[in-house]
Amino acid sequence: MTRLLLKNARIVSHDSGAPEIRAAHVAIEDDRIVALPEALAGTDFADFEPVDMTGRLVSPGLINSHTHAVLLALRGTIEDIEGNLVYQYMVPASYLLEPAERAAIARLACAEAIRSGTTTMVDPLRHVADYAPAMIETGMRLWLAESCADAVTTEVAGGGYRFDRAFGETFLDRTRALIDRFHGAENDRVRVMIAAHAPDNCSPWMLGQLIDMARRHGLRRTVHLSQIISEKEQVEQLHGCTSTEYLDRNDFLGDDLLAVHWTFCTEGDVARLAETGTWLAHCPASMSAKGPHPLPMKAILDHGVKITLGTDNMTEDMFHAMKMAMTLHRGAYGRSVTPAPQTVFDYVTVNAARALDHPGIGRIAPGMKADLAVFNLMAPAMTPRVSALSNLVHYGHPGLVTDTMVDGRFLMRDGHLTTMDEAEVLAAGQAATESLWRKFAAEDRGVPLPATDPA
Repeated sequence: MTRLLLKNARIVSHDSGAPEIRAAHVAIEDDRIVALPEALAGTDFADFEPVDMTGRLVSPGLINSHTHAVLLALRGTIEDIEGNLVYQYMVPASYLLEPAERAAIARLACAEAIRSGTTTMVDPLRHVADYAPAMIETGMRLWLAESCADAVTTEVAGGGYRFDRAFGETFLDRTRALIDRFHGAENDRVRVMIAAHAPDNCSPWMLGQLIDMARRHGLRRTVHLSQIISEKEQVEQLHGCTSTEYLDRNDFLGDDLLAVHWTFCTEGDVARLAETGTWLAHCPASMSAKGPHPLPMKAILDHGVKITLGTDNMTEDMFHAMKMAMTLHRGAYGRSVTPAPQTVFDYVTVNAARALDHPGIGRIAPGMKADLAVFNLMAPAMTPRVSALSNLVHYGHPGLVTDTMVDGRFLMRDGHLTTMDEAEVLAAGQAATESLWRKFAAEDRGVPLPATDPA
C-alpha cells in the first residue's frame, strides 16, 4: 500500500462549486485522495510518506479532450502550408508510419503531456493498437478510439469519395479488438471510446454500426464535426443538409458525444447541439494556426453549450489551449471579460470529467482519484500573484509544472519523468518523424513539402 502526504500545499478546491484556492495537506492512499486536512495535529498521518509542497499549487490533473498523439510528427510543418490538411497530410501520415514509429511518436506526445500537467488524454486515430501499449506504459489515463469511416479516406485527397463497407469493417473490427483488449485495463485507467471520423466519410450505415456498438458496451463517443470546408461541401452535396443535421437525422447527437471543432456550424446547428446536450471539444490553438478559429462562438456561449478543450495536432500543451480559448471566447463578445479564468480552468477539469462520464477525476476531494498536477507558485510567471488561477490561465506554461501524478503514482517528480527515459524518447520520436517525411517525399503526392532545416 502506498501512502503519501502532500504537505503545506495550496490546492484548487471545488467545494463551493467554482474553483478556489485554499491551504490543505493532501493525503493519498494508493490511487485515491483520502483526506484534505487544513492542519495536522500530533501523529496525524504519521505512516504516510511526507512530500513537502511549500510554494506549490496542487491542481486536478488537466484533461485533454481531443488529441492525436501520433500526429505530433507534423509539428512545425502543416501550420505553414495551404491545402486540405486532413486528407493531404494527416490521413497519409497516419498510414505511412510503421507500428514502432507510431509508438515512438505517441510516447513523445505523452512525455510532453506529462510535462504540461496533463493526466488524461482522449486519442482517436488510426492503427491505435500499434501505439496504445506505449501510451499505457507511461502511466497516463487514456480514452482510446479507432477513428472509423467507410469512405475510402486515402482517396479523398484525389478529389473523390467512394464508400466501401469492407473498408469500413476494417475499422469496426479494430474497434472491437480495442474494446476486448484495452477497455477497463490497468485498474480502469484505460478506456475505449467509439469514434466516427467525420460526417463526410461516414455513411448512415457506419453511423448506425457505431451507435449500436456504443450502446452495447456503454461507451462514450466522439466525432469531428464541421471541421473543414470539404466536409461541409460533401455533406451538403450528398445529403442536402449541414453536418449537424446529418448526424441528427441519424440519431448521432447526445450528451454522450464529444463533437470536435464546429467550424462551419450555423446558429441553428448550435441550438440543436445545445438542445441535445452534445459536448463541444474545442481545440482553439490548433484551429487558429492561420488566424482565429471562425466557429460561431457567441452562439455557442449564448446557448450554454457544454465545453471542453483539446490540443488536437502538433502539441500536447494544454496551457496553450486555455490561453487561446480565453482569447477566442472573450472575443466573441467584443473584447469582453467573459468567460472568467475559472470557467476556462473548469473546461479542462470538471467539465472534461463530466464529458467522459468519470466521476472520480477532475476535482480534488476525498474519494477522488489522485490524478494531480503541481505548479510552482514561486516561478516568475506566477509572481506577483493576486489570483493564482488568473495567472495560470493567462500566463501559465509547461515550465511551471513540477510534478504530475495519476492514480497516486508520480509520472513526473521534481521535474523528472519517472516512467520513461526522456532522452531516448526524444531521440526515437525525432527519428520516426524524419522517417515519415522521407517516405512522404518519396511518394511524390503532388502537395508541398514543409521547409526543413539543413542537415
